[in-house]
Amino acid sequence: MTKNLPPRTGQQYSIAYGDYAAVITELGATLRKLTYQGRNVIVPLGPDDQVTCCHGQLLVPFPNRIEAGTYTFHGTTYTLPIDEHDRNTAIHGYGYRSYWRLEELTESSATLSWRVPNMNGYPFDVIVTITYTLDADGLHVRVEAYNNGDKTAPWALAIHPWLDNGFDGYGDEIDGHNAQCRLTLPAATHVTVDGNLIPTGTEPVEGTKYDLNAGVLLTEQPFDDAWTDLERAEDGTVTAVFERPDGLTVHIGGDETVTSYQVCTGTGFPAWQHPAGVAVEPQTAYANAFNTGIDLIEIEPGATSTTELFIRAEVR
Repeated sequence: MTKNLPPRTGQQYSIAYGDYAAVITELGATLRKLTYQGRNVIVPLGPDDQVTCCHGQLLVPFPNRIEAGTYTFHGTTYTLPIDEHDRNTAIHGYGYRSYWRLEELTESSATLSWRVPNMNGYPFDVIVTITYTLDADGLHVRVEAYNNGDKTAPWALAIHPWLDNGFDGYGDEIDGHNAQCRLTLPAATHVTVDGNLIPTGTEPVEGTKYDLNAGVLLTEQPFDDAWTDLERAEDGTVTAVFERPDGLTVHIGGDETVTSYQVCTGTGFPAWQHPAGVAVEPQTAYANAFNTGIDLIEIEPGATSTTELFIRAEVR
């Protein structure tokens, strides 16, 4: 048996531009590392590390949870494997489990693709292409989903970076480190959930701990919640801002297809599974969209759905 093996996360694709550098892996087209002026923007992973909490991963063809792993779309009911057993849900899609094909690699960009396998729970022939590009304005992520099949496909996505809090802590001490960070999230509505984190409705953020519009320290943990009704810039983009006490500020967002954010502090996670930061996830739809239809994208045969996302950093 050969000893010349690739890393457990597959081939590693390094890109750089100016103050930025990034590493993308073959497994899941995962953003394994992103730095600005040598500082970690996201919690880094080693090439052989287990990817816990989906950090750095692209969540397709759906983000977050589908209740009981079952949904009905255009009159047909589909059943997905349950992979979060304590909550009886299917979670975060299937793109992160697969090795992606490298299409193009340059000094500052990497493009990978994945064709969804023909599975009972999602038999739609969708070809996903993701391009990571670094320039002076940070990291740009373009995701294109082309429907190569003959029937309409349900579609939603998110990226799941754990933004590094700058402390490199471990276990429960991470909550205290996160509490020194400030998050601005331009959203009017908080999504309420049941005990399995399946949405039950929405509520205004005003007057609650979920009002992050003015930027607040993350002292009201835990958070594992979605926000929607986003405030947009004139060009249709939306941006969340994460500020660390060491002066590094991270802007994360996307185009008009981004309809919500999920934020997770990891509070209560097992120590080995708790990234030293906060997950801030722009998404085109929040949990259970395949059942509710809320913000669900439907891709007609021969059509392409495109989402543009970004992460940029600066030092105050």
